[in-house]
Amino acid sequence: MGLSYKEMQDSLMKELRLYHFPVAVKFFYKENEIKRFKEEADFYIPANRMTFCQWQLAARMKGQTVFAEKKDLSCGNAQYSFGWKDLDNKEITGHTKYAKDREQAERFIKSKSVLPKGLLAIAVAPLAAADKLQGLDTVHFYCDNMQAYHLAIDYMAATDTHPLRPQLTMNSSACGGNVYSYNKQQFNTLPSCSGSYNAGKTERGETNVIIPGRQIGAVVDRLLERKAKLGSSAITRPGDGFPGADICKNCPLIIFKKKSPASS
Repeated sequence: MGLSYKEMQDSLMKELRLYHFPVAVKFFYKENEIKRFKEEADFYIPANRMTFCQWQLAARMKGQTVFAEKKDLSCGNAQYSFGWKDLDNKEITGHTKYAKDREQAERFIKSKSVLPKGLLAIAVAPLAAADKLQGLDTVHFYCDNMQAYHLAIDYMAATDTHPLRPQLTMNSSACGGNVYSYNKQQFNTLPSCSGSYNAGKTERGETNVIIPGRQIGAVVDRLLERKAKLGSSAITRPGDGFPGADICKNCPLIIFKKKSPASS
């Protein structure tokens, strides 16, 4: 359909009843792209060192674009995932509380997805502002279970992919989840990790859905195609607005009849 990023965001927010803006993520590997970004975009920088999932707060909750570099990142897990830090004793020690022993912790960390070396900076923005990012690498949704399900269904149909095989690793949901989607160019869905649950403010129980940037247009096209065919974006209860009535599937007893105002 050739929708703009703003049109994609508007459609996703309306049809999936999203609480947060989808977050566009750009990994900068080229100085000239950073130069152009700074010339064309209005953006914010972290006032203090923060976590990657905290950078995303401004994008998904306030609609702000954030540009940050290695010096702005406080999270060791994210530093490792982004290739900004090699495996060290501190990182292994930090994972021993999850693993059976130190050897397992080290082995598990080494199996995580890591970006190619040479990353210069990262920008996160609401999807509507992605045209200023000099390229879109991933789109990160913070959503509920049924919204995640709808995104997964539309992704599978749009990309002819089945089944999906997401990647969940210890203590790296937002950062590692985006890296996996970027490296593999595949859909990812995973719960919050212990860090992003608190630091990333996901106490509502949001789950993560991450889609490669080059595929987001096809996913939104599929959503709108399905809406035109079914009468609504809801798979669970076609005809209702998403997420549909939260009741037993198509229960014939739970029906409401429209009444006109009483005539005077």
